[in-house]
Amino acid sequence: MTDEKHRIAAISIDPLVRDLAGETERLRAAGPLARIELLGVPAWSVTEHAVARKLLTDPRLVKDIDAWSLWTSGTVTRQWPLIGMIDTGRSMFTVDGAEHRRLRIKTTQALTARRLDALRPAIERLTDELLDDLDAAGRDGSVVDLKALFAYPLPMRVISELMGVDRADHPMLLAWYKAFFSLLTPQDERLRVIDELDSYFTDLVREKTASPTDDLTSAFILADDGGEPLTEEEVVGNLKALVAAGHETTVGLLLNTLRALLTHPEHLRRLRDGDLEWKAAIEETLRWDTPVTHLLMRFATEDIPVADTVIPEGDGVVLSYRAIGRDTTLHGPDADTFDPTRPTSHRHTAFGHGPHICPGAALARLEATIALPALLTRFPTLTLAVPAEEIHNLPVLTQNDLESFPVRW
Repeated sequence: MTDEKHRIAAISIDPLVRDLAGETERLRAAGPLARIELLGVPAWSVTEHAVARKLLTDPRLVKDIDAWSLWTSGTVTRQWPLIGMIDTGRSMFTVDGAEHRRLRIKTTQALTARRLDALRPAIERLTDELLDDLDAAGRDGSVVDLKALFAYPLPMRVISELMGVDRADHPMLLAWYKAFFSLLTPQDERLRVIDELDSYFTDLVREKTASPTDDLTSAFILADDGGEPLTEEEVVGNLKALVAAGHETTVGLLLNTLRALLTHPEHLRRLRDGDLEWKAAIEETLRWDTPVTHLLMRFATEDIPVADTVIPEGDGVVLSYRAIGRDTTLHGPDADTFDPTRPTSHRHTAFGHGPHICPGAALARLEATIALPALLTRFPTLTLAVPAEEIHNLPVLTQNDLESFPVRW
């Protein structure tokens, strides 16, 4: 699925994520705009901070898949394994301009600082519940998988509580999203999972329409701001995307921060001594080992000049957040080093930028600043149970997701 203008020096993005560090280096070396190939499909990768911020606010770069020439020509079809991450149905994640603002407003209203403060006790309670489970599993010195018992279920429980999803459905939802993101899942199975998610969230929306409660799903349905109410399809689209984004990226943030600290004991010591704030460690992780590796995809509605290159009209553009976070022009020649004292740590794009900036960024930060200190306070001798180099990424091209996180204390 290539054409002449994309054949030269295209970097193939490995769907099995076997060498994330090397891939990041290659993208950075080819920046600020690199030609890439995603499972046979050509695109552009943005790899520098300043260019990313500019393009993320450029109205000529849109979310509408119908602006993608490879899609409208039939070159890319529903059988392409990554299509479900781009064509997700109508939601605030797939439209722009006034329609995006209309679909997004209820989420931003629900995730205000006041609402998050009210959610804090629930996050603390859910954290304590999972720490109890973790304690029981590893109290005899056994190796336990911190991802499976803590980092994976916590964000799902939090986002579900916010949206009114039954906890009994968590195993099913986690299994569906795992199959959806993994590139080892056959495409026919992934398409079936997408249909299952549509059916599940459609049933939830209809249930909340009949009997609304104090949750975000009901808030989407009961639009009372004087604007045009959201359709059932729009509410379902928002929920599908929010649950995916609300748990998957926070899993990465929790595990990547903990891995960084356990492999940099000098910074962990400073945290314990009170010489370093958790906020600093979390922001540096978001820069250095961002939960989203590649954000798929935006499309050029006209030719867009970038440095000495032009993104042609109809081409797809990927934001490679991990490479952007290692930008030496912003973060200095040691950008590949984890350093929570770095003055530019907070200047990252881990949650995006511009109109489509992640609406759940504050929630993810809140979960991390509650869960990580609680974990290391409960288990002060927590250590990795295997060498750090033996912790591998899952075959998820877009997410910086780990297979497991074995620990003991």
